[in-house]
Amino acid sequence: MTRRLISSGSTFEQEIGYSRAVVDGDWVFVSGTTGFDYASMTIAEGLPEQTEQCLKNIEAALQQAGASLRDVVRVTYVLPHGPDFPQCWPVLRKYFGEVRPAAMMISAQLLDPRMRIEIEVTARKGAGA
Repeated sequence: MTRRLISSGSTFEQEIGYSRAVVDGDWVFVSGTTGFDYASMTIAEGLPEQTEQCLKNIEAALQQAGASLRDVVRVTYVLPHGPDFPQCWPVLRKYFGEVRPAAMMISAQLLDPRMRIEIEVTARKGAGA
């Protein structure tokens, strides 16, 4: 098996020293991903908008890895303010309502105060087939 690194082009990856995702056989491990639009390095203010962008960023990484959101088996949500979590549920249902991966939500401070959510996923290629 070969290990393959996936990059989103985010400046954070080079500065901090990590990959957006790592592919190891059929497994895809996607790093904690925030709501930054990596093309413009901007971030929306609202939690639902950031959640949507997080999932678009994750989806792009999974596609590069030969997987999709349907292959996600585990997801971790990190929010600086836990009581805000229900605000992003409609977006999460849109992307994961049928997939229903194992999930966990943690409340913790994020690197940048503009960040309202960070999402990490693990996928197994073919899991959603």
